[in-house]
Amino acid sequence: MEILDPSIAAEVADKLLEIQAIRLQPTKPFTWASGWKSPIYCDNRLSLSFPPVRNLIRDSLVESIQHFFQNAEAIAGVATAGIPQGALIANELGLPFIYVRSKPKGHGMENMIEGQVVPGQKVVVVEDLVSTGGSSLKAAEDLKKAGFEVLGMVAIFSYGFPIADENFTNAGIKLVCLSHYDALLPRAVAKKYITSETLDSLSEWRKDPGNWMKD
Repeated sequence: MEILDPSIAAEVADKLLEIQAIRLQPTKPFTWASGWKSPIYCDNRLSLSFPPVRNLIRDSLVESIQHFFQNAEAIAGVATAGIPQGALIANELGLPFIYVRSKPKGHGMENMIEGQVVPGQKVVVVEDLVSTGGSSLKAAEDLKKAGFEVLGMVAIFSYGFPIADENFTNAGIKLVCLSHYDALLPRAVAKKYITSETLDSLSEWRKDPGNWMKD
């Protein structure tokens, strides 16, 4: 995983905390669908309701694509949260937009990819959040199967799990994120969302989320 700029990573983290798109509850953890206990909950879709934050994210993702993927010919959003972000970016760049479903449409053409499919077209995938990378990389693989050349992926935030780095490396997909867990924690302390005493527990969660807080 790469980031565009450390100062942008800090600013995005600040804004996501400010609008409560990211919530930290180390003493009262959330439970994910996987059953994992987590001190963090991230819903970047909330940023769409705050124009200044929405514009910061859009402009920073556009800059990321222009810096890392200059040859992009189309933008692909991952359903569902990557769709609005991807559409905003594609409009700003003046590029075609498509999106990738998690499973084929159950009627009609039964499409997996919505929009014009152009084999050989160079595409950048847009995600809102990366955890293990499984669903994100499946979308990239579906695009490849349809004939697209996947240049890489951009995302708003990553938990920074080692397994995600491994999965993206094995898939040969470059991942660029605006912000990530390591950038978030010092900002959360500085802004008094958490105390410095909770940092060890938060750091331990990222190392082994499946066993965190288990007796």
